[in-house]
Amino acid sequence: MDSILVKGNGALNGVIPIAGAKNACLALMPATLLSEEPLTLTNAPRLSDIRTMTQLLQSLGVEVSALQDGKVITMSSHGTLDPRADYDIVRKMRASNLVLGPLLARLGHAVVSLPGGCAIGARPMDIHIDALTALGAEIELKDGYLHAKTQGGLKGAVHEMRFASVGATENFVMAATLAKGTSVLKNAAREPEIVDLVRCLRRMGAEIEGEGTPTITIEGVTALRGATHPVVTDRIELGTYMLVPAIAGGEVECLGGRIELVGAFCEKLDAAGISVSETERGIKVSRQNGRVKAVDVVTEPFPGFPTDLQAQMMALLCTAEGTSVLEEKIFENRFMHAPELMRMGARIEVHGGHATVTGVERLRGAPVMATDLRASVSLILAALAAEGETVVSRVYHLDRGYERVEEKLSACGAKIERIRAAG
Repeated sequence: MDSILVKGNGALNGVIPIAGAKNACLALMPATLLSEEPLTLTNAPRLSDIRTMTQLLQSLGVEVSALQDGKVITMSSHGTLDPRADYDIVRKMRASNLVLGPLLARLGHAVVSLPGGCAIGARPMDIHIDALTALGAEIELKDGYLHAKTQGGLKGAVHEMRFASVGATENFVMAATLAKGTSVLKNAAREPEIVDLVRCLRRMGAEIEGEGTPTITIEGVTALRGATHPVVTDRIELGTYMLVPAIAGGEVECLGGRIELVGAFCEKLDAAGISVSETERGIKVSRQNGRVKAVDVVTEPFPGFPTDLQAQMMALLCTAEGTSVLEEKIFENRFMHAPELMRMGARIEVHGGHATVTGVERLRGAPVMATDLRASVSLILAALAAEGETVVSRVYHLDRGYERVEEKLSACGAKIERIRAAG
């Protein structure tokens, strides 16, 4: 397996382009199943998860082609579709479950394996099942697969989710676009990725209102058309690279960033003493003098502080002046990066869903291991501020969500390189 070598070398300065959102693209790609006409996505991120979704769609009979080094993806579902999503592909990535709603809407039946992905909590599928069942689907779990069918197609309904699940919101909305009648989803997720999906579906001819609010209304149509849609900026990659100068010092401009995507995160950076300002090209972040201040963080659904930036924020707070408390309210078991940061000299105590971080003046380089996607990049961020060398192993997690990390950080003066596995 590849590893990443980082040598801490002081302040970093430069420009970092932010890619299209991985989580948005992974929801947009299954939307092609809803139409016989082509769907083209621009500003697509070049990541292993996107390749996995491509493989899954191709296994279902979708024609997929990538242009401009993978930044443009064109998909067509005009042929005969296979309703079965096999375990061998679905196990690699939790977002694979997003084919369930579109397959049900288009074909009236689907057989989809229970998904895999990062080992972070249970992430139950019952919220998805309840949402689709409300639209008239009959779903049975058998031999590790969800066997779903409808009697005469999906039908509009009112459904309130017990938790504002992003994935279940996406499945419900996509399925409801072709359902008969009006559907209303209450306690819907409000993330920018949901808004981006709705904008794409609207370009395809869907009739949807209320995206970005807790109530989304969908008026079913008989068919959707093809469209071209730009993937929204990745707010998690944006927040991650905003932390580069916060941790190492210096000034970095993140191209394509918008504060509205990371408002709660920016509030915490401001409280920590980090300068954040919007420019014509994106967001500029700087820290010139002294240690950052300790701040408390509670993860919440959007527009609250993102759970996907919690590990990276912890890396920053490891060298803050004072004691910080981080509370994880979205996923259990999401402090697996803490022991690895402690190998670098961090002072962290974890008790259930709370982590108490007492800042130290400087971290020390050490061999560490990535346990999941966001943990992997948090260790790289910590290494930028550490004395000596840090080797981060198991970075295949990193490649699922961050494209060309070494190139982007090197361009700002970081000493970072990938060590290729032998063979």
